[in-house]
Amino acid sequence: MMLSDVMEDYLKAIYQLQRGDDERVKTSAIAEELDVTSPTVTSMLEKLEDRSLIDREKYRGVTLTEEGETVALEVVRHHRLLEAYLTEHLDYDWSEVHEEADRLEHHISENFEARVAAALDEPEVDPHGSPIPSPDLEPPNTAVGNPISECGEGDTVIVKEVADHDPEILSYLADHGLEPGVELEVLEVAPFGMVTASARGSDTQVSLPEDVARHIRVALPAEAE
Repeated sequence: MMLSDVMEDYLKAIYQLQRGDDERVKTSAIAEELDVTSPTVTSMLEKLEDRSLIDREKYRGVTLTEEGETVALEVVRHHRLLEAYLTEHLDYDWSEVHEEADRLEHHISENFEARVAAALDEPEVDPHGSPIPSPDLEPPNTAVGNPISECGEGDTVIVKEVADHDPEILSYLADHGLEPGVELEVLEVAPFGMVTASARGSDTQVSLPEDVARHIRVALPAEAE
């Protein structure tokens, strides 16, 4: 099935927004994710529905069909493998790789994908901690911790995943050493969402505004194993 890059982008966005098999994704959420208007989303959803790639209920949103999920998983796999390759072999900063991978993900062959995966020794996660779908496109475990803003003061947690969309946020996190695998102590969670934390063994505190904290998913040490 030949699909346009834009169609694949929509399927990937729905996959990333869909938090459960039966959870429907709203048109407004897709519009925000892709930075387009709701009428534009509605028009594309009609095309995807015609191709049996989504299941759509008016006013309730959409879910991916089995075929649609397979397409989305392949694009996600390409994207995250490319991010890993760019950082590990081409010296890209993790704040730079998202846009590069977005441009390349639609155009690599299965042979190229396999060679990239082999060169990386079949990684399970990308540089931001996001799980990479397996070669057979089985959905990965997407339950990657909880937002750090949901932690309690005094909690010790492990950074599991950070969102890769915003280069400025990624640069900010890297400057403060907040990367996957880092152990943090949550010092304060303010009512308005500000989180203050410090890396294990460090005297330096970092304040995370709500719009930054919600991009960081963490787990208790026992859960991270």
